[in-house]
Amino acid sequence: MLRRSLSRASPLLSNGLLQTLPLAFAPSIRSLRSLSSHTTPQTLNPSPSQEEEPHENLRDSSRPTVSVLIDRSSLHNSPEHSPNPSSDSELVKHLKSIIKFRGGPISVAEYMEEVLTNPHSGFYINQDVFGAGGDFITSPEVSQMFGEMIGVWTMCLWEQMGQPEKVNLIELGPGRGTLMADLLRGSSKFVNFKRSLHIHMVECSPTLQKLQHSALKCMDEAMNEDGSTKRTISTLSGSPVSWHSTLEQVPFGTPTIIIAHEFYDALPVHQFQQSSRGWCEKMVDVSEDSLNFRFVLSPTPTPAALLYLRKRCQWASAEEAAKLDHIEVCPKAMELTHQIAKRISSDGGGALIIDYGKNGIISDSLQAIRKHKFVNILDNPGSADLSAYVDFASIRHSAEEVSEHISVHGPITQSQFLGYLGINFRVEALLQNCTEEQAESLKTGYWQLVGDGGAPFWEGPNEQTPIGMGNRYLAMAIVNKKQGVPVPFE
Repeated sequence: MLRRSLSRASPLLSNGLLQTLPLAFAPSIRSLRSLSSHTTPQTLNPSPSQEEEPHENLRDSSRPTVSVLIDRSSLHNSPEHSPNPSSDSELVKHLKSIIKFRGGPISVAEYMEEVLTNPHSGFYINQDVFGAGGDFITSPEVSQMFGEMIGVWTMCLWEQMGQPEKVNLIELGPGRGTLMADLLRGSSKFVNFKRSLHIHMVECSPTLQKLQHSALKCMDEAMNEDGSTKRTISTLSGSPVSWHSTLEQVPFGTPTIIIAHEFYDALPVHQFQQSSRGWCEKMVDVSEDSLNFRFVLSPTPTPAALLYLRKRCQWASAEEAAKLDHIEVCPKAMELTHQIAKRISSDGGGALIIDYGKNGIISDSLQAIRKHKFVNILDNPGSADLSAYVDFASIRHSAEEVSEHISVHGPITQSQFLGYLGINFRVEALLQNCTEEQAESLKTGYWQLVGDGGAPFWEGPNEQTPIGMGNRYLAMAIVNKKQGVPVPFE
């Protein structure tokens, strides 16, 4: 039944695509970034209900003292972290200076954005945080098959678009460039598709841009006789490659295919909590001794609560919202989805979003991972990755409110998505021509991509058991309605 479904989906799937993909094994990885789904967010100890906290930076002999009333009635305070103020990193100093200058706490969203993408010391900016030697592992780093299957989906969509001669293939947050490299290798025999591509990598980290340049085996090519004008091409496909800090910098006017794998989960979220005065915003402040960070509640609903929380609740049923006393909202995800939907509506094409999350309101999912272990969110900011569950329902509503010319499909589980695209056939083909060590790596990677829970075949140490994330990751597509329903969302 699966093979018949694949045959109907696209000629590419029945013309030997899965058999033509090259063999290039990725190392066996024992854990995935989203293993976080197994861990409940850290619970902190309750604190006194209310107290006034004077902010010294606002005191002036000619002006009355300004104080901010902070409500901690239903918050949990974290234990003290680093007791030595002299050890503050540049980012910690920067965060404390922002809070001092403002005369009060900052939102969790602002804290998260500074921690991850501060141009001088953000987590993603100056280091390679991916893979076994980094802080977390993503699906492309687990197995080459993931990028190959994304390539299958991309070529199927390209066919549905009418095989345009020029296509902007955009990846948001490409990491090391592993996914795009595997996609290009896997599609290398499809000449017309390969010739149509202009690859756009949306990446704000100079360090990761260099890694992506290497992964795609890029080189400069002269565009005129004297060599004064050059462009960068990937020798994997001969396609031109461009880098951008934001999606808005990618030129309009060309049919577009966008890939966003584990990108939305790193966008900053606002956290709101129900209190005796209604929905107040969870904020980040410095402790009384100014040594550490702590969570506090805004004394009254903030502008973000009035705007974003109200909008998100309008998309939910009253029953769904009534069950929650914590809600996360990601305005940046809404804005990004608006950009994607507008581009697809005007230029044609589609977007594939794969991430961990749920198809509904998110309660309290923000987490920090350092060296594959969970740590306190406020502990040594800039040294750990921060991420939150993706609200796929919010993505759907955000896309649909932009244009009537787009359609949204899914979410379906990653296991379903990869299975329909033929990963089962691909792993069988690879297992026929490999060593025992390679076979073990293939089985492990396959299970992590499509399995659920611990691998039943594992005979090694329990702490290294491969964990299947096939049902924890979700896939969603946004496409121009002219192209019909994309594979495999029929």
